[in-house]
Amino acid sequence: MKKTDPINIVGAGIFGLSTAIHLARRGYTKVTVFDKQPYDSTKYSYFRGCDAASADINKIIRSGYGADTVYQDLTTESIAGWKEWNEELSKGHELPPGISRHDRVFVNNGHLVLTDQETLPAFELATIANMESAGHKDTQLITTDSSHQAIAKTKGFMSAIDPFHREKRAKSNVGVLDTTGGFVIADKACYLALHKARQLGVKFILDPVAGSFQSLNYDPDDHDSKVAIGITTQDGKTHRATMNIIACGSWTPSLIPQLDGLCEATAGSVAMWKIPRQSPLFDRLAPTSFPSWQWKMRDGAQGGLYGFPCDENGIFKIGYRGTKYTHPVRQADGIERSVPITRWSSGNGTDSDEGQRIRSIPSDAMDVIQSFIDEYLPEVKKEGIEVFLTRLCWYNDSFDNHLLIDHLPGKKGVFVATGGSGHAFKYLPSIGNWVVDILEGVDINRPAIKAWRWRKLRDGQIPVNALMQGSKSQRALGNIQMSPSTDMPLASKL
Repeated sequence: MKKTDPINIVGAGIFGLSTAIHLARRGYTKVTVFDKQPYDSTKYSYFRGCDAASADINKIIRSGYGADTVYQDLTTESIAGWKEWNEELSKGHELPPGISRHDRVFVNNGHLVLTDQETLPAFELATIANMESAGHKDTQLITTDSSHQAIAKTKGFMSAIDPFHREKRAKSNVGVLDTTGGFVIADKACYLALHKARQLGVKFILDPVAGSFQSLNYDPDDHDSKVAIGITTQDGKTHRATMNIIACGSWTPSLIPQLDGLCEATAGSVAMWKIPRQSPLFDRLAPTSFPSWQWKMRDGAQGGLYGFPCDENGIFKIGYRGTKYTHPVRQADGIERSVPITRWSSGNGTDSDEGQRIRSIPSDAMDVIQSFIDEYLPEVKKEGIEVFLTRLCWYNDSFDNHLLIDHLPGKKGVFVATGGSGHAFKYLPSIGNWVVDILEGVDINRPAIKAWRWRKLRDGQIPVNALMQGSKSQRALGNIQMSPSTDMPLASKL
């Protein structure tokens, strides 16, 4: 590509935003990002009508990846980027509307990983060893180790060692506190990234029709459709480009059928409570004393929980990924592919069955979440605080949990950046730099880039995520009892 060649990016989530920023920083002057969600007016807020994995109130920042140092190192790089963004905000230069110099996008209040076992799992022990080997000594603190508790106190993280007050109730509190981690304010971070890209000259078309992707366009003289020359949007307009980057999150597998067997859209289950300001829990669960956390993340259907401190409105969020649910739909080529059910699904009305499913989660997921609340935060039930909101949050999982960042095989002018697998948001400040390296062919034999290439499940390889099990699967939402849906609260009620 020449720096003056037009480039289309389809999708204004974290992959699209970060790629746009880093393309512009490298001198590409004709970058356009398309998305059907009107992020200028909604500012990426789910409560203002957005519905995408990137449109959320908070996302986890953690460095712990066991033996997988590719993502450990990528997280370290990204945390430096988050801190840089915080510093830029504090200086107040060229801030987007609604964001002040007192705002921050990254909160370094620690990330706690908990187990219900008497000893730490091998994954956490590997994290501690690899972080120390990488020069991050005394950042991973074992909750039951008195010397580590002393380090936590010195660093100001003592309240994050036992935020659920387990020891006070003579309960087990085995885990690891990652003092490099915490959380990011997701909607604010995306809106800031959108502003940064615009300041660098990136053009955005954010509109339910004009920004909505319809199809790739191919050279009319190319009878085998091997050379893409642009895209068509739902308004019928064509947008020519030398490179077309598809970064549509959970929608990507239904748009790019070549992803069959490699990636699939799956739903996480989210529940939120609104803690009253007058409740003692409001301050106890605040970011100053309560970390982001995970519980039994690799223990199957009866685990897989993660959560956050309360936000400024008292919203306390817990997510469940112990079972990753699907919504298989038979497409025009006869193949069933999981398609997200969101407020932006085609033909989705608030009174339809699918419309109800947007605001409810599987009963099994709610049972695990509620059991955790009863055991780890019984004060919520004692105070009579009810669930405020439930929702499905759609991700794009790869079979091995690695990202997918590569050219579309057999095509020219098409590039795919997806496969976040529920952990990509933390890389927003930096992942675009890697995308542009791959586009430009810079040092493409690095381990991370090799892991992100187009691939297939090898014979004998056990997938981390079993994909494309179809409409008869026990994970398919059509076969699952859903919990009663909650009413969608208006932003004004926050």
